[in-house]
Amino acid sequence: MLTSVAAEPTELEALFEGLKNADAQVAEQIEGRIYEIWSQSGSDAMDLLLDRGREALAEGDTKGAIHHFSALIDHAPDFAEGYNGRATAYFQLGRYGLSLEDIRRTLTLNPQHFGAMSGLALILEELGETEGALLAWREVERLHPNREGLSDAIRRLEVLSGGETL
Repeated sequence: MLTSVAAEPTELEALFEGLKNADAQVAEQIEGRIYEIWSQSGSDAMDLLLDRGREALAEGDTKGAIHHFSALIDHAPDFAEGYNGRATAYFQLGRYGLSLEDIRRTLTLNPQHFGAMSGLALILEELGETEGALLAWREVERLHPNREGLSDAIRRLEVLSGGETL
């Protein structure tokens, strides 16, 4: 079974603990290291599929990215980053239902995936589900309190849900 989350649990635990009190610059470095760990499937071939999917996304080839991520998922169904990458591609195409399903799978495999949780919040807000989006952002806040744009998103949604005024 390929799973990056179990690869280095002690380091991940320390990194998540570090996120709680880090300033923005340090938090960005910690986030980068967390993504490095999450991106290690344990297989060079699967890591190559992940890299190709990410490269395709970066080049604007969303359909190509979906192809690479889908191949990765077929060969490594327990590797959360395949689902997360494909969720991002589906989101970029406006295919929210498919994106939400891949986010669900990502979070099942890796409940601490603040990136997938952020994606969930964005989709829920886009769909007008303000309270659900706010709950998702609050979970991101619990995991990664210095995530870029987090405070603004929470304030905006609190206003929209009637929880606070400007």
